[in-house]
Amino acid sequence: MKHLNKLFVAVLMAMGINAHAQDSNNPWAISFGVNAVDTRTSSGSGSGFFDQHFSQPFAVKDNWNILPSLSYIGVNRYVGHGFSVGLQGSVNKIDKYVVFDPSNADADSRGNVVYNPGDLMYYGIDATIKYSFMELIKSKVVDPSLSVGGGYTFFGDSSFGTVNPGIGLTFWFTDAIGLELASRYKWAVGGDREDANGEPDAPSHFQHTAGLVFKFGGKDTDGDGIYDKDDACPDVAGLKQFNGCPDTDGDGIVDASDACPDVFGLAALNGCPDTDGDGIADASDACPDVAGLAALNGCPDSDGDGVADKDDKCPTVAGPKENGGCPFLDADKDGVADKDDDCPTVAGPASNRGCPEVTTEVLDELKVQARAVYFNSGKATFKTGDKETLARLDAIKQILINYPNAKFSIEGHTDSDGSDKLNQKLSEDRAAAVMNGLIERGVSADNLVSKGFGESQPVASNKTAAGKAQNRRTEIRHIGSKYEGKL
Repeated sequence: MKHLNKLFVAVLMAMGINAHAQDSNNPWAISFGVNAVDTRTSSGSGSGFFDQHFSQPFAVKDNWNILPSLSYIGVNRYVGHGFSVGLQGSVNKIDKYVVFDPSNADADSRGNVVYNPGDLMYYGIDATIKYSFMELIKSKVVDPSLSVGGGYTFFGDSSFGTVNPGIGLTFWFTDAIGLELASRYKWAVGGDREDANGEPDAPSHFQHTAGLVFKFGGKDTDGDGIYDKDDACPDVAGLKQFNGCPDTDGDGIVDASDACPDVFGLAALNGCPDTDGDGIADASDACPDVAGLAALNGCPDSDGDGVADKDDKCPTVAGPKENGGCPFLDADKDGVADKDDDCPTVAGPASNRGCPEVTTEVLDELKVQARAVYFNSGKATFKTGDKETLARLDAIKQILINYPNAKFSIEGHTDSDGSDKLNQKLSEDRAAAVMNGLIERGVSADNLVSKGFGESQPVASNKTAAGKAQNRRTEIRHIGSKYEGKL
């Protein structure tokens, strides 16, 4: 029992010092299982050094001492670059002790005899430095290793130090759980074989172990399976391919770089969706369900007039923005939009604001018609019963309404009979009478002015009756646009 206490002390010591963990993520490891002790190497039988010490290594049934229970425990810590250090405590019962006694009737062909020394208790405390080849061979499952160390062994009533070279092989089932197999040659320092009474004392031996190993100690704050030291987002669970950062919407863009982390989107749009596929993220797309143009915030423009369909009153016909996307009307088809056409119902050139131009032929016709308007003698009333005068007024009206933006001057003239004052008044009144007659017939008052010149502008001699007849006249003259002076 006193030796068992020594083992417990060894285990407590092992729990408190550095050991041989497998990697830097989980620097600590604890292992436990069964061990086997083989004293064949200390019998000395054989023809040479290696034959004497290392032959028959797997004579399990004949030479191995195995305690059928948990018989070793170890604590280990990784120190970097494939190296780890550790401490192991083990217990066993020696009921197979190999000695060289060729004269014994029970000796084998090599002269070895296996006997029971009285079920000696075995305790071992061993420190180890191990190098793992796992990183070197780039394996995640197979983990071969070499080790060297030393320890102290309690063998019955004897105790002695040992030097322990060894080999190992671990198979990792997961990142943290594995099956550990190891063999150590424990060379006894300063002694071997039996004591003076022939009892076993300080024998060199092999110790084989097989057990489970568990790695631990790595910190994973967010529980995503990625250790904090390798986790770019240690406080929030994430994915291994993103160094531990989350991708909530699963679009392959980590949340920290995703402008729309809760909605699956495109890398080209910083993780935001583009439902209509027009290259404009839905959040910035005024028409997210129908493909459109960047210049119109993602909305379509079917007629290509620069007005988005949603704002276009005529989406299939091009038109200016100021007219709601509709083309301006041109009722007279003269190429001048009604809004700019002074004569929207009468065709005319753009140079005359869409109105027909007053030609010389028109003025000549007005001159003929106007001079055929007759008045009662000495008065400003149309000649009584003269249907021809009324017809002339109608004819003049038909001409003038074709020029709705033109302004005309109705001018009255007299001969020299009578006083200047009387003639001036008479010419003004007659000009006004013609103008009023035209207004009554539908000519716009804005297009007309009247003016009298009396006897001041004769076109013939007032010395003859024929000349005077020519001087008593009404003339109509084109004087420009009705908008002149108002624009």
